Amino acid sequence: MHPILSGKRVLLTQADCFMGPALQRVFEAAGAAVIADDRPLLDPALPEALVRQAGDIDILLAHLAVPSPRTPATDVADDEWREVFAHLVDPLPRLARAVLPGMVARGSGRILVLGSASALRGMRNASTYSAARGAQLAWVQALGVEVARSGVRVNAIAQNFVENPTYFPPEVQANPAFQERLAREVPLGRLVSADEDARFAAYLCSDDADCFVGQVFPVCGGWAVR
Repeated sequence: MHPILSGKRVLLTQADCFMGPALQRVFEAAGAAVIADDRPLLDPALPEALVRQAGDIDILLAHLAVPSPRTPATDVADDEWREVFAHLVDPLPRLARAVLPGMVARGSGRILVLGSASALRGMRNASTYSAARGAQLAWVQALGVEVARSGVRVNAIAQNFVENPTYFPPEVQANPAFQERLAREVPLGRLVSADEDARFAAYLCSDDADCFVGQVFPVCGGWAVR
């Protein structure tokens, strides 16, 4: 891969799951120095501590994941709702408070949220997860326009049917019922590969993508296109 991120310092959260391994591999191949942390950001003090330890950050990969509950809406308990939002939504403003002052002072920076296309197309028994992922995308759109004139670009990838060990592990991919669903629902006819997704993320964090402000990019093989 071309060194489009040469010299950039990247903070990657929850690096051991979801898209984390692919993001770290591809961003390092693109020339970035990746500071990878594996912890869920449930402790309210952790985002600030993590950014302080990392030092000046050019790119924040707000990469947050939690297993998706498959609960009918009438059975969603308060504990489920709070847990999913605590994993996926609550860390975002804490991360922003930690990284934005430095980015604004330098007049440059990138924040990319790795989100889900479940916020773009309704799915049965996914109201909690879809709502949390939708909150992520609304946050990106609002923050993106707020900080654009400070030279900071905030965008999101809304993905589904992308190869990853958290939501589409090998045992799921090998299931004939899943293969039938893939052929039926995804116009691409296959999973997007982890590297395809990560290379697009690297592009969005590069200087070549300076024109994108508060935008949400579906990466889902056409699944969210109506």
